[in-house]
This record gives sequence, structure tokens and C-alpha cells, in this order.
Amino acid sequence: MISIAVTKNLLGAEGPFSMEVGLTIDPGSLVTLYGKSGSGKTTLLRMLAGLEKPDAGRIEVNGQVWFNSLSGINLPPQKRNVGMVFQDYSLFPTMTVRENLRFAQTRRNEAKVDDIIHLTGLAELQSRYPSSLSGGQQQRVALARAIVSEPDILLLDEPLSALDQSTRTRLQDEILRLHRQLGLSTLLVSHDKQEVFKLSDTVAVIKQGRISRYGSIREVFLDRITSNKFSFVSTILDIRQVDAIYLAVIGVGNDLVEVVLCERDLQELSIGDEVLVASKAFNPIVRKL
Repeated sequence: MISIAVTKNLLGAEGPFSMEVGLTIDPGSLVTLYGKSGSGKTTLLRMLAGLEKPDAGRIEVNGQVWFNSLSGINLPPQKRNVGMVFQDYSLFPTMTVRENLRFAQTRRNEAKVDDIIHLTGLAELQSRYPSSLSGGQQQRVALARAIVSEPDILLLDEPLSALDQSTRTRLQDEILRLHRQLGLSTLLVSHDKQEVFKLSDTVAVIKQGRISRYGSIREVFLDRITSNKFSFVSTILDIRQVDAIYLAVIGVGNDLVEVVLCERDLQELSIGDEVLVASKAFNPIVRKL
């Protein structure tokens, strides 16, 4: 269990504001922080990692107090069992893939390095240097390095934002697989609603340092969507039954819509299908491509 209750004065694009965040993360869950740039999302991750100090409050992870302003406790980053993945990979350029993973361990464990290398599909790349890897490969190494020390919490600061959509989709699958397989408690920062929908158990929307909405994807996003004329190509993210009808959740740029499916649609469509969504006499139609 991860419990965060912190305050910190920050300076944003619209001037100074005070961050006041209270958040509880259940073991093994993936919680996403969603909001505009400068709202305090990355600062919250850095405070968890010990890279920034809150002005006041308390951080407790699995029964251990990492920060308490009243008692003067503030564990340094090296004593917080955190794995963190940044946007820019932050790999050591003079170290091979294997050496980057070794460096992340507090105690040398070659068997664990081997396990993570094979788990993340890096066996053929382990002797190469970061400069010889693609962006997606470098980010996979960064993810492997973050989990090789078996962290109490995995912090992901928009780790896929610089990648092309195809690579991003593959690494989203990789993150979700590793999160579930290893039972990680994960906190993700993302601006991409489709990514949030795909990965998250719970979403916290942060606005000017405060959590303005908190709940499941549907509670936070989908109950706000209304019908409009549209025509676009996208991917089916989910299909669910509501009473006597079925609804498909489909990404629209950085947004989500729910579209009613007919019985014929259910026979032809499934999650992951690329579809054309269009309006016909003001009624949406969905066609598999």
C-alpha cells in the first residue's frame, strides 16, 4: 500500500500555485496521473522518488515511512526502492545493455539480470551500447533497468511520448504485460487518453496541483462524452454490454467515445480491430477495415 499526502508550492505557466495531493495506491495496481503540462504530475513522481522534497506531508510505502515533515524523516533516493522510467531514457552511454541493468542493482545478481533480459526480449541486444539502439529498444532497456531491482513502486513519466505510434503501441503492451506478470505497483504520467484507457486501473486527473477527478476510466472520461457527427478511422479498445445493448469504446485522437453496436457488428468486430466510424442519418455506423 502506498499512501501520499503532500503539499508543495510550485510555479506554473499561469503563476504560482500550491500542490495539495492525497492519494492511495493499492498493491499491484496501475494508477495514471492525467492533466496538462505544469499541473504537478512529474513533481509528484519526483517527490516519491526522493528527487524533490515536499514542503510538508507524509509518504509511506508498504509500511515504511519515506517522508514525514513532522518527524524530519526524508529517505534519500538510494534508500527508496523505486524504479523510474523517464521520457529521455537516461541510459549510460558508455555501458552496454547488460551493464546498464547491473548498475541499477544494489546487490549484484546476475541470475536476476538474465531473467529480466529474457523477460523483456533483450537477449540479442545485451552486449550493445545505447547509441546503436532504436528509440523503442532504448526505452525497453530503460524499463528493464527500472524493474531489475524489484522496486516497491514503478514510476513512469510519459515514457513513450517521443516514440512513433507503432512502437508506442508495442511498448504499451510490454508495460502492461510486465506490470501484471511481476505484480508491480505502478504510477504512470500520461497525456494520451487511449494510452490511459489501455493501461490504467484508476485515473487521477490533476489540475493546478489538485486532484479534480479520481476513479475508473469510465467514471473519469466516458460519462462526459456526448454524441456528435463524426467520421474517422481508429481502434476498438473495449466492448461491453449495458442492459440490452453493446457499446464499443473507440479512441478519437486524444479522446474516447462509446458507440452502440448492432447484432451484426458483434459477429464481425472484436477488441483491437481497426474500424471506420461514420455518421449515417445522424446514427453512428462502425465498419471493420
